[in-house]
Amino acid sequence: QPVALPPSLFPSLPSKELEDEFQSVLCEGCQKESPNLKLLTCLHTLCLNCLSKKKPTGQCPVCQTAIPKASGIPGMDNKLFTNLQARLSTYKKIINKADLFCDNCKKEAEFWCCECKEFLCTQCFEAHQRYLKKDNHEAKRVAVIRAQSASDFLEGTRKANNFFCSKETHKNETSSVYCKKCCKAMCCVCAVLDIKHASQHCDIGLEIRQRQDKLAALSPVLKEKRSNFVVTHSALQAKAAHLEQVRSKTRQEIQQRVEELVQLLRREEEELLMLVEKRWEQGCHVLAGELQYLDNVLRRMEAGKRLVQKMRLYGTDQEVMDMQPFIKASLEELQRLQPPGVGSLAQPDRHFAECQARLQLL
Repeated sequence: QPVALPPSLFPSLPSKELEDEFQSVLCEGCQKESPNLKLLTCLHTLCLNCLSKKKPTGQCPVCQTAIPKASGIPGMDNKLFTNLQARLSTYKKIINKADLFCDNCKKEAEFWCCECKEFLCTQCFEAHQRYLKKDNHEAKRVAVIRAQSASDFLEGTRKANNFFCSKETHKNETSSVYCKKCCKAMCCVCAVLDIKHASQHCDIGLEIRQRQDKLAALSPVLKEKRSNFVVTHSALQAKAAHLEQVRSKTRQEIQQRVEELVQLLRREEEELLMLVEKRWEQGCHVLAGELQYLDNVLRRMEAGKRLVQKMRLYGTDQEVMDMQPFIKASLEELQRLQPPGVGSLAQPDRHFAECQARLQLL
């Protein structure tokens, strides 16, 4: 039996780490928990409520990337974030020292089984261990869980997850084989019967590790690509600041020269000021569009980075198998994007060329 830890070691409130973990798996639109989270091709995660609000436009509300599906509701469920929300809710309930009761007999709970997802009293725990020990069900003391960090808890519950056979009649059998031809997991019995594809069978653990590695391999490339976008983004911001400086300088010159020409040139002064504002607005409009595009791509890259990290740290085998192809395709699409060359971006000075020419004529 595990030794109970002294109460002084238990956190009385959720740690900042827990709150950060919780925040990172919420809907990125409304920042709320939801059992119906969808993963978009831009790698942002939104609940059905937020997607329904944006349905007329068919765009991601975070980065304005178009949602390919005609209905505006993508088909990929973000099982990773949904399951993490549930696991974190259980952990939060435990460390907040809420009244915990056995799910079987309603007595005070002393244990929690991550396989059954149930709280157990001491008596039910003993029965649980006696009948389910062969199934590798690991029930931990609530006191021990309280002493764990959120990351340790998530890591422990991830390892406890089993991957079961995709065949309905074998759904309680643990999968150990993956068929590359059928693109599905199967138990040993199904693998033996699947003679036609025997050459396409491989260890499910190996397939999962390969998929994780492929996602991880995309991260360094994405990081390098992101740095290129950051440089271009900074260049655009500098140009926007220069645009404002040129605007201010041109206004001062115009006002100074016009004042010297007294009342006869007041009309010319007003025309020039209006032209400067018009050119400035045009320049701002052009730069705003370019900055918006870069902002949206950077948001997508950040979402991809976070999703790959969560998948590697906390993703179950089932989640990796279900979600990896979709995430990989989205990350590869991001890799293909190229930031516009700094030299090809809008030049602030040219917007005021006409103003300067007319100013010289005065």
